[in-house]
Amino acid sequence: MNRLILTLAMTATMAALFLPNRAAAQVPPPAKRAKHVRIVEAPQVEMSTDHLTIIRWTTNNPGGSDEHYGVVQYGTDPKDLNKTAKSPIRLNQGHAHTTFRVRVDELEPQTTYYYRVATEESGGRRDPLKSPISKFITPGPGERIPASPQRGRGVQPIARQ
Repeated sequence: MNRLILTLAMTATMAALFLPNRAAAQVPPPAKRAKHVRIVEAPQVEMSTDHLTIIRWTTNNPGGSDEHYGVVQYGTDPKDLNKTAKSPIRLNQGHAHTTFRVRVDELEPQTTYYYRVATEESGGRRDPLKSPISKFITPGPGERIPASPQRGRGVQPIARQ
């Protein structure tokens, strides 16, 4: 009986080592980079509290490395976006578009922030995309702005300077 169990265990181990791994075979190589990466759904506040905001936008699929980052450059002065927030995402080559979501932390309540979005590959290479500068206002302590901002709050594009 022990010999049968040992033989079965060895057979299963050998099969796992030498038979092709179907899951690994299904991972395609990186997609060809898109010639023109463009925003198809403008950046918007998905949610905001007095200390954090999540910004969401959609682009055509940028291609290249499957591992990408959504990048938000932000600050309280539209001419000095001196802070950066990044969130990782894995591209799905089967989809024509990619939705990026970036969490921006350590914000001050009732403060106007200016920002622009971009995307980059995991190696740091930026995709040829940069949004116009927009702004949002964080709510007061204990308040929350839902996905549909109230008038006067949330994302508001500003004129190019």
